[in-house]
Amino acid sequence: MPVNLNPPVAKQLLPVAGVTLGIAEANIKRENRKDLLVMQLCEGAKVAGVFTQNRFCAAPVIVAREHLAADEGIRALVVNTGNANAGTGEQGLLDARMTCAALAGLLGCKSNQILPFSTGVIMEPLPVAKIAAGLPAAVANMTGDNWFDAAHAIMTTDIVAKAISKQVVVEGVTVTITGIAKGSGMIHPNMATMLGYIATDVTISQALLQQLVTTAANRSFNCITVDGDTSTNDALMLIATGQAAHNEVTSQDSAVYGVLLDAISEVAIYLAQAIVRDGEGATKFITVKIEGGRDEEECKKIGYAIAHSPLVKTAFFASDPNLGRILAAIGYAGVEDLDVSALQLYLDDVLVAENGGRAASYQEADGQRVMAQSDITIRVVLNRSDVNATLWTCDFSYDYVKINASYRS
Repeated sequence: MPVNLNPPVAKQLLPVAGVTLGIAEANIKRENRKDLLVMQLCEGAKVAGVFTQNRFCAAPVIVAREHLAADEGIRALVVNTGNANAGTGEQGLLDARMTCAALAGLLGCKSNQILPFSTGVIMEPLPVAKIAAGLPAAVANMTGDNWFDAAHAIMTTDIVAKAISKQVVVEGVTVTITGIAKGSGMIHPNMATMLGYIATDVTISQALLQQLVTTAANRSFNCITVDGDTSTNDALMLIATGQAAHNEVTSQDSAVYGVLLDAISEVAIYLAQAIVRDGEGATKFITVKIEGGRDEEECKKIGYAIAHSPLVKTAFFASDPNLGRILAAIGYAGVEDLDVSALQLYLDDVLVAENGGRAASYQEADGQRVMAQSDITIRVVLNRSDVNATLWTCDFSYDYVKINASYRS
């Protein structure tokens, strides 16, 4: 089961003016499950996003980028689960465009005003006929308060749906932010294996919207890892409908921009952490804090060396304080001039190592106490300068192997 992650509550997910959502059962991979989502946007809504850095990126990623660049004004997003439409060559691109054309015909807009997204099995043809057949039902049930079902419709191996709403006051006007995400395995920047959609009724320039989503992604989805695998289909989209009655935000130096950035980042961090808490087979949620580094790059090098280590992750699954594995990961992280005698390693509040070895005060019972927890913090103090970085990961369990060994069956 997910680690200290509660399912979303439908009534706590707030509608965003200018966004309606419809869901259908298109039977893409399995029958009798929600697997198709349509998000329709009001005229004038702005959309910005960040996408996977995997060179084998999926057809819908390529098409979505093309349609954003066309600058025709995005009117809808369509998301299918059960099939990634990745590793599908020219036919995959054609299938993604056919999906956009089918939805555009129903909504009365241009096909390049639709953004397509897919998630599921790689290197299998997209069942366009099933998707096209399911779209009328999704369009027919579009409402503004459908975020709960939308969060369920984009799930793959997720156990718990991931969704959150937040409101902040901007120039005396209440602004709403609601987001959903999916992801459980193949999680690693840039970005993680995930799809995320955050909508707000804020009024903001296109350039600042892109800056917002990029910064929010770097604070959240680009700080998580489950297994070190970067997907072909990742996307985080930020939608601003402009329906809130405040002045347009046009400067990143304004106090309003700072309020929005913090609020949207808070939503993104919650969704990103929820993905790790729902990591395939996860039993422990692990925060890795690297403090006192010379720059962010070396902090993240060390953080990811720890977070990716199968030996570290399996030790945490077993609640075994075999903490020399963390020292080994720090040592091979690739920081060439690291003085290991100058750093300290903590497990929550317990000092584990200093002066290049085991701390004199460390007791095995203290390590065991912390390792038995479901939420654990690893803290490495480098004492090189004042730069910090925080990452989030989980353990490796037997179930991770089972889930991924039988993913296609």
